[in-house]
Amino acid sequence: MNWQWEVLDPPYGGVSEGPVWDGRMLLYTRIQQSRIMRYDPAGGEVSVWKENTNCANGLAYDGQGRLYACVGGADENSRRVVRYESDGRETVLADGYGGKRFNIPNDLVVDAALRVWFTDPFYENAAGPWSADRSEMDLDHESVYRLDPQADGSHTVTRLTFDTTRPNGLLFSKDGSVLYVAQSGRLETEKRQLRAYPVRENLSLGEAKVLHDFGAHRGIDGMCLDGEGNIVATAGWELGGPGPSIYVFAPDGTVLQRHDVPCKRPTNCCFAEGGTLYVTTIEGYLLRTETGR
Repeated sequence: MNWQWEVLDPPYGGVSEGPVWDGRMLLYTRIQQSRIMRYDPAGGEVSVWKENTNCANGLAYDGQGRLYACVGGADENSRRVVRYESDGRETVLADGYGGKRFNIPNDLVVDAALRVWFTDPFYENAAGPWSADRSEMDLDHESVYRLDPQADGSHTVTRLTFDTTRPNGLLFSKDGSVLYVAQSGRLETEKRQLRAYPVRENLSLGEAKVLHDFGAHRGIDGMCLDGEGNIVATAGWELGGPGPSIYVFAPDGTVLQRHDVPCKRPTNCCFAEGGTLYVTTIEGYLLRTETGR
């Protein structure tokens, strides 16, 4: 089955990211505009849901319906993980590790115990002009972290990976026993892989298994699960290889499907009910397709 694509929001000249579905509508980010957008399929309308997000990127809901974001802008209210409260307040969960500011928090997931797992790479130009130069990094590593809620409302920060460079999208397996991480390097010396890290009883991560290696071409940016526990991932680019794609991987890394995407580089994806897949892109598109999955 070839997927047919519908353009819901045309490109605005920057990156769209972070699509999340709440059962009724879709939210996604326009990073360089510092906006969270809302798409209402009932009326087919795109509108601004939140302004002044300081280059928010990845979004995630928790089991209570609260929205979380990775924020990467330049000012004193950035490079952090936040939660948006129902009264409009913004709660900062963490803004650094070991006394140093995070790089550019990118993507996140929230588990059933309200622990927040997130990636913190440094991609040049990912969060406005300040991020053009990697000399702005305070940390000497790009890692995956876990935030654990405490009784007083604060969160402890635990570093989980010591083998990643520019970790990007992340996702739990259907049973929660594995954390999938997109190792998405840009340099020739960096890997572009889909990795599976076993989650130990103490919530640390075991040694990663490489499920797929993209070689010299752009690897995974964002990903989600289908109803069978397969990994649906945005990857590839216009510069070579198979091209801009949506991959469907079995949990063991077997490629079940690959579908072309009408853009230069797809950035992230999420499902709505009935197999509808929403996709964001590096040009700022919001796309939709019916997958039959």
